[in-house]
Amino acid sequence: MYRRAAEHNRLQARRQFLKTSGMGLGAAALAALLPQNSVARGRGKQDARAKHVIFLFMAGAPSQIDLFDYKPNLEKLFKKPLPKSISMGQRVTAMTKGKTQLVAPSMFKFHHQGENGIWMCELLPHLSKVADDLCIIKSLHTNAINHDPAKTFICTGSEIPGKASMGAWLSYGLGSMNRDLPDFIVLTSAYWTGGTRNVQALYSRLWGSGFLPSIHQGVAFQTSGDPVLFLSNPSGIDRQVRRRMLDTLGQVNRKHHAAIGDPEIETTIAQQELAFRMQASVPELTDISGESKTVMDSYGPEVHKNGSFARNCLLARRMVQRGVRFVQIFHRGWDHHSILPKQLRGQCFDVDQPSAALLKDLKQHGLLDDTIVVFAGEFGRTVYCQGKLEHNDYGRDHHPRCFSAWLAGGGIQGGVSYGETDDFSYNVVQDPVAVRDLHATMLYLLGIDHERLTFPFQGLDKRLTGVETARVIHEIIS
Repeated sequence: MYRRAAEHNRLQARRQFLKTSGMGLGAAALAALLPQNSVARGRGKQDARAKHVIFLFMAGAPSQIDLFDYKPNLEKLFKKPLPKSISMGQRVTAMTKGKTQLVAPSMFKFHHQGENGIWMCELLPHLSKVADDLCIIKSLHTNAINHDPAKTFICTGSEIPGKASMGAWLSYGLGSMNRDLPDFIVLTSAYWTGGTRNVQALYSRLWGSGFLPSIHQGVAFQTSGDPVLFLSNPSGIDRQVRRRMLDTLGQVNRKHHAAIGDPEIETTIAQQELAFRMQASVPELTDISGESKTVMDSYGPEVHKNGSFARNCLLARRMVQRGVRFVQIFHRGWDHHSILPKQLRGQCFDVDQPSAALLKDLKQHGLLDDTIVVFAGEFGRTVYCQGKLEHNDYGRDHHPRCFSAWLAGGGIQGGVSYGETDDFSYNVVQDPVAVRDLHATMLYLLGIDHERLTFPFQGLDKRLTGVETARVIHEIIS
C-alpha cells in the first residue's frame, strides 16, 4: 500500500512538473515583448554590428544577367546554342526541357559605378549613385528550380513548408526593441509596373513562426483600411472599454494556463496586450504627413500611393527608427519568361529610386550602420532564351545555379562585388555563396552564431541554416 501511494505521488509530481514547466516558453514569449539587447539565444563571441534587417524580396526572380552580372562577350554569340560544356546536362524546367538553348545577350548597357567601378545596369540609375554603399554578390546559388520551394527556402532556410522564417528566428533570438510594435513586420506591394504575367501568390508561411512560439511570426500590414486587421475598435467600444475587456479576458486566460500549462496561452495574452498598444503606435507609424518634402521626393512619385514599393520603403525606415527588428518587403512581378525588356523596365522603375532613397534616408538618420539591407529574389534567370528571341525582345527561364543580390549597411563592405560566374552567367566559378551562407552572415552581423541559435523540435535542434555546413562570408564584412 505504501509503495502504491508513493508511486501515485511520484506520478502526480511528474504530471505537475510537466504541466507547469510549459510556463518557460510562455514566459519567454511574453518576455520577447520587452527589451533584451544584452541577452540573446545563440549569441556568439563576436560583437553585433547590426540591430535590424530590411529584406527587399523580389519575388519571381530578377534576371542577374540583365541587372548585375555583366557579360559583354555574349553579344557575338547571339542566337548561338549554349555550349554543352557549360550546361553540362543540368536540369531545366518543364517549360524549356528538350528545346534548343539559344543565347540571349542582355540588350541593356552597363557602366562602371562608384569609386571601385562596379558594373551596374542602365536601368538602375539611382542605385548606381549609391554604388559605394553596395556589396553585389554575383555567386549566390540555391537548390529549387521552381518558385514556391525556392521562395520558401530563402525565407525559412528550408524548401519544406512549415519552418520558422528569418524574421521569426531573429525575434526569437534577439527579442524586441520596442514593446509597442511587433518585432517582425511584413509589407507587400499592392501593385507593380512590370505587368501581371506569371505572378505567384505569397503565402503567410513565408513569414510564419513554424515550430517557434507564434509570438514570433511576422505581422503583415494591409495596403488599405486598417494597417493591421481588426486594429480599430468596433462601433460603441472605446479604449477604456477595450482595456477592461482585456483585463477580464487576461484573468480568465491566466486561470486556464494555471490549469493546463499550455505556453500558447501566455503567447495569446502577450499578443492581445501588444495589439492593444498597437492601436496607438501603428497609426502614428503609418502617418507620413510629418515627413519633409525633400524626403518624400527622394523616394519618387509612387511614394504618395498607399501600398507602393516606394511607400513601403519609407515605412521600413520609420519602423527601424522605432525599433522594429526585421522588416520584409515583398515586390512581385519578376518572373519574366517573355517580353523581359519591357517588364524589367517597369520593375526597375518601381524599385530603383525607392531602394536608393532608403539607403540614403537610413544614413541620414544614423541608422544604416546598424541596419542590414538585403535585395534578392529566390533564384536567377537563364542565359538562354525562352520564347521569341530578338535583340530587344526575349524571355528567360528559371535558373538556380547562380543569381545576384546586393547588401548594404550593418557592417557590410560597400563598393565591392563578390564571387564570379562563367562567361554565360550559368555556373559559379569563384567564391560560391549558398543561401544558408547568406543567412549565416546576416546572423553573424547581428551578433549570433548560426550554429547556436537552435530550437528543439521533433528530436532535432532546428536552426535557420539547417544541418548542412554554412559559412560566414567574412570577405564582405568591413
